[in-house]
Amino acid sequence: MPPTNLELLHGTLDMMILKTLTGGVMHGYSVARKIRERSAEVILVEEGALYPALHRMERKAWIESEWGLSENNRKAKFYRLTSLGRQQLRSEFSTWSRYAEAVARVMQAA
Repeated sequence: MPPTNLELLHGTLDMMILKTLTGGVMHGYSVARKIRERSAEVILVEEGALYPALHRMERKAWIESEWGLSENNRKAKFYRLTSLGRQQLRSEFSTWSRYAEAVARVMQAA
């Protein structure tokens, strides 16, 4: 099945980025790659969505960044989850879980 870019529910991208950063410090391209891999190539996060989300989350102090060198020796901004970001992830995941369960109940109704 070829990769497709699914329309993401509002806030879902932030939640997936925050969850990905629980694995440690990484640059933007690595975040997008991890999300693609973990979604079995279904969710493709484009640069036009990823970097505005990273910058927005940085302004909200959910993540912090610093410049460094990537694995291919290029200058890259590396992102790390903050304690406020961990709190936000727990909150968003709780809300998302309730929503997903509710949708599943509607879809399974006779």
